[in-house]
Amino acid sequence: MSINSMPLDRWNTGIVALASFITLPLLVLFGSWAQPDWSIWSHLLDTVLADYVINSIILAAGVGLGTLLLGTLCAWCVVRYRFPFRNIIQWALLLPLAIPGYIIAYTYTGILDFSGPVQTLIRDLSGLRYGQYWFPELQSLFGAIVMLVLVLFPYVYLMAMTAFKAQSSSLYYAAKSMGLNKRQYFFRIALPMARPALLTGAALTMMEAFADYGTVQYFGVPTFTTGIFRVWFGMNSPLAAAQLASGLCLFVLGLLLLEQYSRRKQRFYQPGQKSAELEPQKVSGGKGILMSLLVATPFLLGFLIPVLQLIQWSWLTWSYMLNADFLQLLKNSFVLAAVAALVVVFCALFVSYGKRLNPNRWMTTSTQLAGMGYAIPGTVIAIGVMIPFAWFDKSLNGWLLVAFNYEPGLIFSGTLFVLIFAYTVRFLTVAKHNIDAGLERIKPSMDEAARNMGNSPGQVLKRVHVPLLGSSVLSALLLVFVDVMKELPATLILRPFNFNTLAVRTYELASDERLADAALPAMSIVIMGLIPVILLAWGIDKQKVG
Repeated sequence: MSINSMPLDRWNTGIVALASFITLPLLVLFGSWAQPDWSIWSHLLDTVLADYVINSIILAAGVGLGTLLLGTLCAWCVVRYRFPFRNIIQWALLLPLAIPGYIIAYTYTGILDFSGPVQTLIRDLSGLRYGQYWFPELQSLFGAIVMLVLVLFPYVYLMAMTAFKAQSSSLYYAAKSMGLNKRQYFFRIALPMARPALLTGAALTMMEAFADYGTVQYFGVPTFTTGIFRVWFGMNSPLAAAQLASGLCLFVLGLLLLEQYSRRKQRFYQPGQKSAELEPQKVSGGKGILMSLLVATPFLLGFLIPVLQLIQWSWLTWSYMLNADFLQLLKNSFVLAAVAALVVVFCALFVSYGKRLNPNRWMTTSTQLAGMGYAIPGTVIAIGVMIPFAWFDKSLNGWLLVAFNYEPGLIFSGTLFVLIFAYTVRFLTVAKHNIDAGLERIKPSMDEAARNMGNSPGQVLKRVHVPLLGSSVLSALLLVFVDVMKELPATLILRPFNFNTLAVRTYELASDERLADAALPAMSIVIMGLIPVILLAWGIDKQKVG
C-alpha cells in the first residue's frame, strides 16, 4: 500500500507521528555523523577505541556462549529427565533474572575479595598469606562475563525448554529405531531442531551484554558503554559520544537481524503439528542427586548465594541505612516507575489497537520502528534523547529571552520528562508484546458488532477491549514498572539534578566500595524484580511441564 492510499484517520496519523517521535534518538545518533569531530576520533583511535571494540565483542561472545551452554544443559535435563526436586528447580532457575548484573557483581566482589569470607577461610585453613596462593581475579573481563552469564542464562533456558518440549515422542522413537543412542539423538536431532530458539536466546543475552554499564564500569573493563560515558563527561563531547553510540547501535542491530533470522528458521523446523510430548526419564539414587546438584548450581550461584549475602549485609546496615533518605529513594523510584509504566502502556495500547484497525504495510512498519528501542542500550537511548531536547531547551530559552525577557530553564532536558520519554523508547516493546498477545485473543467479530452498534473505534477500545485486556494490561504495567526500577545507565545520565533512585544509589555506594551499605537498596530492587519472574514461573506451571 502506498502512502497516498493509506487512510489519513487519527489512528494512522497518530501512530506514524508516535513512531517518528520514538525513533528520534536513533535518527539523532546517526545524524551526528554529519558533523564528525575528527580530533577526538583521532585521539580515540590512538588510545582506547581498539580496546572498546575488542572488549565489547569478547564480552558479548563470552556471554552468548556461556548462556548457550548453561541454558541448554539445564533445559535439556529439566525436560528430558525426572530427578529429585525437579519441579522446584525448574522454576528456581528463573530467579536469577530478578538480579541486575551490576548487583551480582557488587555482591561477589564482597564475597571473593581479599577481606571476604572465601579468601579469609583459605588463609585460616592453609596458613598462607596474601600472594602465597593463587586466586582468580574477579574484577576483569572474564569476571564480567561470568557475572552476566549467571544472571542472563534464563533467557536461553526458557527458550530451550519450550523448544525441547515441542519435540514429539514419535521423533525420539523413530531415531531410536534407527539405532541412535541418547547422546546421538541429542546432538543429531534435538539440538539442531532447537537451534533457532537457542540462537534467539543467545542473541538476546548478547544484546544485554552490549547494553551493560554497571558491571563493566565497576570491574574497570573498557567497553563501548563505558567509553560513551567517558567521551561525554570526561572529554565533554556529546557529539563524539553520539557517534560512538551509533557504532554500538550497529552491533546491536546486527544481533537483532540475527534474532529475526533465527525466528524465520524456527517456522521452517517446527510446523506446529501437535503430538505427544516425550515422557521424562526417571533418574534416581546417586545419579539423581548428582543431576539435581548439577542443574541447581546455576540457581545457587546466580541467585541464592548473592541474595543470602545481601540479606546479611542488610541486617548489619539497616539500622542506619533505613532512614528518611532511603524512604525518599523508595518513593522516587516507585513514583517514577509507576508514571513511566502508565505512559508506556498507554502508548502500547494506542499503537497495538491502531495496527489492529489498519493492518497495512505502513502501520506494520511504523509499529516495528516504535518497538526497536528494547534492543538499544539505555546509554545509547539516553544520548539520543538528551541531545535534541537540550538543543530545544536552549533554542526556546534564547527565543523567549529575546521576545519576552524571560528564561523558563530546562523544561524538557532538566526534568523527569526526558527520563519518561527515554523509558518509553526503551520499554515500549515490552508492553506492546503483552497488549498484542491480548488483542489476538479477542475475535474480530466483537469489533464489528460493537461498530455496528454505533461505537467509534475509540469507544470500542474503551468499552470492549480494555475490560477484556485486564490481565494483559496488568502484566505489561508490572513488567515495565520492574524494568524501570532496574534501569541504571539511562537514569544515571538523564535524572534531574538532586533526584535519585534506588538503582543509581546502589551504583554510587558500590562505586565508593560501601558494598554493605549498598545492600538495602539492592535488595529492594531484587524484591521488585521477583514479580515478573513469579509471573513467568506461574505461566510455566500452567503449562504443566512433564
